[in-house]
Amino acid sequence: MKDIAQLPSLNALRAFVAVANEGSINAAAQQLHVTHGAVSRQIKLLEGELGTALLEKQGRSVKLTHAGQQLYHGCQPAFQAIADSCRQLRQQQQEKPLVLSCSGSILARWLIPRLQQLQQALPDLNLQLITSAGDDNPQQQADLSLTFIDHPQAGELLIPLEQERIGPVVAPQLAPIDPARLPEQKLLHTQSRPQAWPQWAQRNGLDVQNLTMGQGFPHLSHLLEAVTAGLGIGIAPELLIRTDLQLQRLVAPLGFVPTDSWLCLQIHQPQRLQLIQPLIAELQNPADTKS
Repeated sequence: MKDIAQLPSLNALRAFVAVANEGSINAAAQQLHVTHGAVSRQIKLLEGELGTALLEKQGRSVKLTHAGQQLYHGCQPAFQAIADSCRQLRQQQQEKPLVLSCSGSILARWLIPRLQQLQQALPDLNLQLITSAGDDNPQQQADLSLTFIDHPQAGELLIPLEQERIGPVVAPQLAPIDPARLPEQKLLHTQSRPQAWPQWAQRNGLDVQNLTMGQGFPHLSHLLEAVTAGLGIGIAPELLIRTDLQLQRLVAPLGFVPTDSWLCLQIHQPQRLQLIQPLIAELQNPADTKS
């Protein structure tokens, strides 16, 4: 559109259309959430740019001049079309699902136990869940994500939900564990986090050099299956095995220690923050996993 550079101030046109619709500068100012003086200045600016009067006083109200009527008949349908388009776009965004990405472990062991609670609290929530696979980066497709972050700096777009605590876990038949005999054990772990055992040992004042790493597993779920089968002692985050502990599929006889990592909710689409806020509030509540 070549003539777009020739258009007057859109703020001035918006003020003019509001006055024409309301028949009053005061009423237009209230509708636009500005002062009477601000609307008057916009009208004078527009009249100066067009070189003609657009309004004239009629008692306590105003009416359009002939030039004002001509401008109004050209502008009003255009502003209505813009308003309709914006309303449709907002509606489409409201109906578009919120896409949340997280690892498979967080999805299966932290989020899924909360889904029924979320659905009951937010029945209109349209939530789509995606997980990473291989070299995929699902955060590029997501509105928000759940991930572990060391020393998170809380803000509007980064919400720490829960501090991580890790500890040794075994099948019930292998409990209790004697900490003094840990060096004799081949300790099971995940390949992505071999430092978990040394980290736990340091927090408990144990000699890290005496630990012997046993079988490593590519995913936490594989590690926990091996532990449940009685293949040895594993280590896991408490927040991801609560259901296993409650159902006594696993026991943690030596307890858990906090790490520097927090499970955090990251917002990748700030423009959808208003839609995300109710979900944030629910995810900050503890899950009811008793049922």
